[in-house]
Amino acid sequence: MKTLTVVATFQARPGKESALRAVLTGLLTPTRKESGCLNYDLHQSPDNPAKFLFHENWTSKTHLDAHLQTPHIKALLPRVDELCVASPEITTWERIN
Repeated sequence: MKTLTVVATFQARPGKESALRAVLTGLLTPTRKESGCLNYDLHQSPDNPAKFLFHENWTSKTHLDAHLQTPHIKALLPRVDELCVASPEITTWERIN
């Protein structure tokens, strides 16, 4: 089975670090319950507390696509401009071994 790994990074606007952290933390429980979610882990940079990173593994692109249509992800999208300096950088990876 080829799992799909997603790395998503967010850069908070100055003064919005705790608000962004709260919003991103709120995604953990509902996402981890989604079908096809193997892990959904949030990290914060020890060197730059405005930087956040999701490390996610999904059983298929179909499950990832379904995740992107969930109410909790759709609720985040209008807040990205308010909380982040830019759109999140999202890269997708396939595990080799």
